[in-house]
Amino acid sequence: MSIVEEARKIVSGKRQEDYGSINDSFQRIAGLWSAYTGFKIDKYDVAKMMILLKISRAKNGNHRDSYVDIVGYVECADRLMQMDEGCANFFKETEVPDNGA
Repeated sequence: MSIVEEARKIVSGKRQEDYGSINDSFQRIAGLWSAYTGFKIDKYDVAKMMILLKISRAKNGNHRDSYVDIVGYVECADRLMQMDEGCANFFKETEVPDNGA
């Protein structure tokens, strides 16, 4: 199984069952990190910082699981973007046209 396949399997499988939706989880983490640091952190920052954590760990050696985790967090960021785009498209499609009234 490739690193990409393994990461997708992990993100889609047990992790989602254990931790709930990526959106809810990453927003919750962002809120906690924002409160702790005093800086505004969003769900995309969470994905980026987790990738940086894994890159830092990978500096000590080429461990396959570090690369699986990096790809997994990229997959999470992609899913967050898809969810946000889906919501934006939903609202575009359901907007009532302004008839100049």
